[in-house]
Amino acid sequence: MNRDESGNDTLPESLTDAVAAFLHYLSAARRHSPHTREGYQRDLTRLMHWAVAQSPPVDQWEQLTVADVRRYAATLNRDGLSGRSIARALSAIRRFYDYLIREYRVRRNPALDVRAPKSGRRLPVAADADQLGHLLDARPEGPLEVRDLAIFELFYSSGLRLSELTGLDLNHLDLRSGEVRVLGKGSRERVLPVGRKAGKALRDWLALRPAMAATGEPAVFVSQRGNRLSARSVQQRLDRWGRHHGADQHLHPHLLRHSFASHLLESSGDLRAVQELLGHADIATTQVYTHLDFQHLARVYDDAHPRARRKKPLATERPTPTRTE
Repeated sequence: MNRDESGNDTLPESLTDAVAAFLHYLSAARRHSPHTREGYQRDLTRLMHWAVAQSPPVDQWEQLTVADVRRYAATLNRDGLSGRSIARALSAIRRFYDYLIREYRVRRNPALDVRAPKSGRRLPVAADADQLGHLLDARPEGPLEVRDLAIFELFYSSGLRLSELTGLDLNHLDLRSGEVRVLGKGSRERVLPVGRKAGKALRDWLALRPAMAATGEPAVFVSQRGNRLSARSVQQRLDRWGRHHGADQHLHPHLLRHSFASHLLESSGDLRAVQELLGHADIATTQVYTHLDFQHLARVYDDAHPRARRKKPLATERPTPTRTE
């Protein structure tokens, strides 16, 4: 194997030429974006460096075996890559070998039956209810903060996704009945309750909105320029609110949606209702929130269940002495 001027090992052309041809195929024939091609290149380059470091080194793609790919996946796992990242790397290898087989460069795909380890599911983060109450009780300063407070309240009151909030039009709100109609994932529409304080914050904003909104603009939340507020602007304004009013964690839309779900589930215990409010098609998606109140439920169980309660010793009881041999 050759070395470059800095003394580092260079990759054999027998490996790199095939990868270059594959990347050209993705661009010319498949019309993949530069970003997608960069991802494939990154994954395959890492594989090449691993392959040439083996003993004996792999310098032909035909030499790579199923056992090699399994060992490679295990190496990625030991290096700290998530199951999702390993699955993406294996997918790139499978796709690459499919191309090599079509081009008669190899006869088999060694990554075909190799699967990545399952990732541990990321658990949602919920804010402390008292701190959220403190942040929501802060007095807005000026029209933009009146708007921001209405956004803040609506996220926490109704558990909206960011895209659902930015997509709200005036005819989606019915503050008289305390409802908001949103279009969620898969174009599924649902009607959500709007809490009393969120309703007040929205009325305060709607009283100021005409002076800011462009003529004919249907969006509930508009920018200083009068058009629909972007998702990025909402994220920035929530972060600003949190920093300005002393939040001890980054304030963002997902945090408020998670907090809505977690606090509601803690109070009601009704998983199906929370599923409907969040707009989850599968209740398994909602069940991730059940871990959040497990310690509270465990304490209730210990205090309430007749087979879990610890019997308190009577004042006259003495511990039984241990016999010694």
